[in-house]
Amino acid sequence: MDDWSQIARGSLRTPDQVACAFDLDVAEVRRISRHFKTLITPYYAGLIKTKGDPIYRQVVPDPAELVEHSGVSDPLAEDHDSPVPSVVHRYPDRLLFLVSHRCASYCRFCTRKRKVGDPKKIHPKAIEEGLEYIRTHEEIRDVIVSGGDPLMLSDARLEYILTRLRAIPHVEILRIGTRVPCFLPQRVTPKLAAMLRKFHPLFVNVHFNHPDELTPEANQALGLLADAGIPLGCQTVLLKGVNDDPLVMRRLMQKLLMARVRPYYIYQADYVSGTDHLRTTVQKGIEVMEALRGWTSGLAVPYYCIDAPGGGGKIPLLPKYIQSISDEQVVMRNFEGETFVYPQPKSDRPAPEKKAPRKERRPSISPCYDLTGLPPIG
Repeated sequence: MDDWSQIARGSLRTPDQVACAFDLDVAEVRRISRHFKTLITPYYAGLIKTKGDPIYRQVVPDPAELVEHSGVSDPLAEDHDSPVPSVVHRYPDRLLFLVSHRCASYCRFCTRKRKVGDPKKIHPKAIEEGLEYIRTHEEIRDVIVSGGDPLMLSDARLEYILTRLRAIPHVEILRIGTRVPCFLPQRVTPKLAAMLRKFHPLFVNVHFNHPDELTPEANQALGLLADAGIPLGCQTVLLKGVNDDPLVMRRLMQKLLMARVRPYYIYQADYVSGTDHLRTTVQKGIEVMEALRGWTSGLAVPYYCIDAPGGGGKIPLLPKYIQSISDEQVVMRNFEGETFVYPQPKSDRPAPEKKAPRKERRPSISPCYDLTGLPPIG
């Protein structure tokens, strides 16, 4: 058995184990776990410093999950865009391919909590059906391999899936979405990195939400992937009490760059049942973005977006930097609140409306007079 498998086997996975580890009411944890399972790797549990800290809030069950009544089970309407059980096909040229029901740990804010942890809902047998769907839809050029977490599969199983995808002529780009480097970095081995590098162009999007998650172990895992030539991006979720402090978010983005990970998205937390205590206002997200742009490297500034409830897709949100805009000029404010004016190019301005030329009035000539002004003839 691989070392990472042994570590995963030691995870906190039952309500009784979690209640004991964090001095919680076991009956309450059991009740919460009936709605969404609990799973925490010993590695990630070891990052928790105090009850209620940013690491704790992400993975430990909270009674607030049961007392609030906002949110829906499928906020992004993924099931509506699922032509076969393992595929979510929303955008024209790309799709989401769900290949694993397992995660290393279960995020309490998970968008797909209705499915993850349940092999009946993300079934291994559905992978073949998904591969056939991708093969027969030639408009698909970009496949995001997700779950659950694809890196919780064995090397051999993951290699089989990637090999089948790479054999489809119209599939140009492969992407893997994973939180394993954060929850279980020991899973990223030289053997795994060597296997993945065979499938370029292949990208990996990781998921870190707090600077304390970028430990030496996590940095080593990310380094193995980067050294294999795999471009790394990070998808961060904005969470109350975790990273809604602008300075915390700025430090997270900077530490990601130091680990050779390009910040890609900051997501407004999805409108998922049982997560109201973790969701921030959109105004808070704008405040966080204003603390990034101009105050740190542009490389450290991701897109801030809402994945629109009901299946509308990702919608980017920006602070209001443009104060006014006209054909003549754009009035803007910079990151420090100062105002600047940019003149619009004159060549692109609408031409002024031209008035019809006035006709020159020439003196009329009477037929009774000749041009010399002589008296009438006859």
